[in-house]
This record gives sequence, C-alpha cells and structure tokens, in this order.
Amino acid sequence: MPSIQDVAKLAHVSTATASRALSRPDMVAPATRERVVQAAQRLGYQPNVLARSLRQKETRTIGLIVADILNPFHAMLAKGVQDAADRHGYTVFLFNSDEEPAKELRAMDTLRGHLPTGLIVAPTSGTRTHLKTLPNLPVVELDRVSGHPGTTTVTVDNLGGAMTGTQHLIGLGHRRIGMIVGQQDISTAIDRHEGYRAALRTSGIPYDPTLVLSGHHREDDGYRAARQLLSGPADTRPTALFVGNNEMTVGAVLAARELNLGIPHDLSIVGFDDSRWAQTMTPPLTVISQPAYDLGRLACEHLIGQLGLAHPSPASVQLPTTLIIRHSTGPPAGSGSTAQAALPSLVLSPHPR
Repeated sequence: MPSIQDVAKLAHVSTATASRALSRPDMVAPATRERVVQAAQRLGYQPNVLARSLRQKETRTIGLIVADILNPFHAMLAKGVQDAADRHGYTVFLFNSDEEPAKELRAMDTLRGHLPTGLIVAPTSGTRTHLKTLPNLPVVELDRVSGHPGTTTVTVDNLGGAMTGTQHLIGLGHRRIGMIVGQQDISTAIDRHEGYRAALRTSGIPYDPTLVLSGHHREDDGYRAARQLLSGPADTRPTALFVGNNEMTVGAVLAARELNLGIPHDLSIVGFDDSRWAQTMTPPLTVISQPAYDLGRLACEHLIGQLGLAHPSPASVQLPTTLIIRHSTGPPAGSGSTAQAALPSLVLSPHPR
C-alpha cells in the first residue's frame, strides 16, 4: 500500500504539505494541491481515515439511529440524512433500534467508540435517559421528540395531520371511527391520538375508548387491533379506521380482507404515511403523507450547522402533512350518499389548527 510519504516524494513536497493538501486543502496553494492529488491518484493512495481521526480526536462521522429500517418511512428518513451528509463530506453510521431502548443504548455505546461529530436519532421511549451518556455530543431528534433539554427537533405536525384525517372521515358521514394508535410513550403516537380526539371533539362526537387500540407500530399490531375492532356486529363495529402508521395500516387492511369487509363499502381506512404500496394496492389508500426525505435532509443540515459552535441554539422544526384522498374512503354503508366514494386522487392541505 502506498504511503503519504510516497505521495509526498512523487509530488516533490514535504509529508506535512501532502497531508494538508488531502485533508485541509484550503491551507495549501491550488497548484500544490493539484500536484499532490495527481500523485495520490497515480499511486492509488487511500488515506487511513481512522488513524487520522484518532490522532486529531475528531471525525467527519455522523451517527444515525432509526426505529425500523424495514419501514419505508424510516428508510426514506435515512436516505435524506445520507444525501445531505454526502454533500458536506460526512459519513453516516446507520443503526436500527427496532423500537427497543436497549438496542438504542447499545448503538450509542458503539458510536462513542468511533468519535462521532454528532448524532441524529429517531427516539425510543428510552432516548431521554440514554442521551445523558453523550453530554457533549450535538444531537438532533428526528421524527419524534424525547423531551431531552436543549436538543434540536425535526418533526411534522402530527396532531394537525391526525385531525385532518379524522375530519375527512367525519365529513363523509362516519360517526363510529376507530383508531389504531402506536405506543403511548412515543411522541408521534401521543400527538396523533390527540389529533383524533380533537377532531371528534370539534364535531360533537363523543370519544369512545373501546374504539381505540394501541400497538407497537408493527404490521402484526395493526392486524390484531383491527381484528378485535372489526369482529363485532355490523351495527356496533367501526365504519371507518384511522391508523397511526403505515406498517399497522398493512395489518389493518389484511384483517379487513380476512373478515370479508369491502373497502370502502364496508369499511373506510385512512393511514398515516404514504408509500408506493399505498398507491398501488386495491383500492389505493387515502393517507396522511409526510415529507420523509425532507425530514431527514433537514435534520442533517441542522446538525452540521451546529458543529463547531460553542453554544448552539436548539431549534424546533415542524413540517406540514398532506391529506391525499384516494379510494379507500367513502360514506358509510347504508347512508344513501355516494359523495366522494369514487373520487380520483386528491391532494389537500392539512386542516389549520
């Protein structure tokens, strides 16, 4: 393997100048840097990034912990972070917590050994405690909020989005609207539950806790909850479901099909999150869409903007959601109305709060 000394010799510069030309090009004259770069390329030289990081006690590495990389929403978050980091010359170490606080803590322990310059995390229920183990590391919380003081957060308007989705169902004539909600120790699930309740309240519909079941954001949780909610008599079961994330929505759709309930004739469904399968399934799903890529991109931009600042000011960034009306929602059976039952896809701005 060629060394930095070999590069310096070929470029006719000192070893220190060759090193600066490759790691701190702003400190070297352009002509000298070009000569060093050409020598490195000719020799096939690759710098030992880890060794240099250990010497300098800093890296250009960002840690990213997402809750479920198999969920298309979290995969898109990671894509946004990765692209922004690449543009600024940073490398991303990706970890998956699987919604498990213990796995999240292990990821943070691993990261600490790699001297990251910052951390982006989609919090679990344990994040607020875990971040105390990284007291001097710049952190941005993505998608969710742990309540850790002094932390920048990049989220969407979960409460407003849930209100909009529920109000859409109310506007179609539904009154028995069930909700499958996520863990009630996660900020997104708490806000979406509150948005659902607020929509019912503003429409004069009593909140019925028997129509609300919580899960752990997985397809199986959505399936089990939907089976329980939809297995009752036709005159007591929900005529519509609002589901708190895309994975649970898959489970709810599978349960409805297993129970031979037609969508939307027997059951209307609104899911939180959009995806390709939501657009291509039969019928295409009405959803509350989130700008997942932009969430990840902005989280990374905010983190990089904080690096090197002695006292960075935490920010709270909240992006809007969008109601996309497709074919999984319509008036309840027997209502005598066909309005909006067969509308083409519509994109609506979220309801103002």
